Amino acid sequence: MADIAVLGQPVTFPFSKKTAKNRVMKSAMSERLATFSSYDPRIRGQPTAELIRLYETWGTGGIGIIVTGNIQIKKDHLEATGNAIIDRELPSDYLDEYRVLAGAAKAHGSLVLGQLSHPGRQVPITIQSSPESSSDIEHPSVAGVWFARPIPLTREGIHDIVQRFAYAALVLYKAGFDGVQLHAAHGYLLHQFLSHRTNNRTDEYGGSFLNRARLLLETITEIKSTVNDPSFMISVKLNCQDLMYPNDGISEQEFITLAKMLEYIGVDLVEVSGGTYESQVSGKPDNVGPSSSREAYFIDFADRLRPHLSWSKVCVTGGFRSASAMADAVRCNSTDVIGLARPLTAEPLLIMEILRGDKLRAKKNKFPYSQTFHITAAATQIAEIGNGYDITDFSNPFNVSRFIAKLQQELPTAMSETVFIEEVGPPEAHLP
Repeated sequence: MADIAVLGQPVTFPFSKKTAKNRVMKSAMSERLATFSSYDPRIRGQPTAELIRLYETWGTGGIGIIVTGNIQIKKDHLEATGNAIIDRELPSDYLDEYRVLAGAAKAHGSLVLGQLSHPGRQVPITIQSSPESSSDIEHPSVAGVWFARPIPLTREGIHDIVQRFAYAALVLYKAGFDGVQLHAAHGYLLHQFLSHRTNNRTDEYGGSFLNRARLLLETITEIKSTVNDPSFMISVKLNCQDLMYPNDGISEQEFITLAKMLEYIGVDLVEVSGGTYESQVSGKPDNVGPSSSREAYFIDFADRLRPHLSWSKVCVTGGFRSASAMADAVRCNSTDVIGLARPLTAEPLLIMEILRGDKLRAKKNKFPYSQTFHITAAATQIAEIGNGYDITDFSNPFNVSRFIAKLQQELPTAMSETVFIEEVGPPEAHLP
């Protein structure tokens, strides 16, 4: 299959010198398979046998790079129950468990990155009634999930956040992870500092774009200093568009400027994504849409980004479903790496099968358009993989009908538990 052979090419990253065995990355999705207690935060966030089984399964799938779901850096600031956590205030850093997880995911040659995150204002009020953010701008409710008004972080609080990211990165380094990805997209804390919409500070962390990027840049610098190993890979996930208000988030030029800054300080991989959970409330603006012939949402933006980067690699996530579109994106030099998320909950071995020539595209599910259905179905499949169950085949109309009937009985509870699963983007990004 010469047409897709380009997907099987290895990729060497410029600063860490790490090499991925092929050009496909499993992008981060929130697994919700770690321990959780509503009453005792000290026993939250421990990787479980189910979480390890999930990554063991993906590790057998021929994927070049595997990125974990967003590991939280504070035990009481989570995007959802069941998040994995690395917090220096917990009784344990769970080093042994993360070592097992890394080993399971890397067993067949994949690079493994731990995605590190802090939700900022985007933490359900049932988990945290005093969230922290860049400013005191409250997040609107989404699908039955409510959020409290955040408290702006002080300079001391910002310094603490930087130290927590670095501590978590060091734990993952000791556990055998190949690197980390900082989640600076989709409305989480690092993105809240970057965005005009959520950052109205007047100190050195607000105002100009350089100031708004300061927290992210300081975090990367501190991770590099703390880990002190140039072979430890750093990736950053960014929004190229917030998909809400044209001049009220992060502009395209600001994204390009930031990507150049990240290259300058040694970031190996920039993952291009878009959208926020707030955009699910407001809907998408008219000027945003997929490139129908190219599938991926942000591929046209990646074309405009690439000329500005000389070293850092680019990954585009969101919308890819066919092997031909993935291969074309690489062959046209639009992206170095193809990011996939929900296709790999339905078919964990999809990449291996594509590279062998056994499949040409991901399965098409039979859901009518609804973000609720697509998001909740992916969360269900993640839990099935983790528990060792058969994966529900949503390309079967009978399974879809049964799932929708059950889901409608359980709403809004089911949606409130799954609204934050990854691959955010415009509504069409959730189509099969």
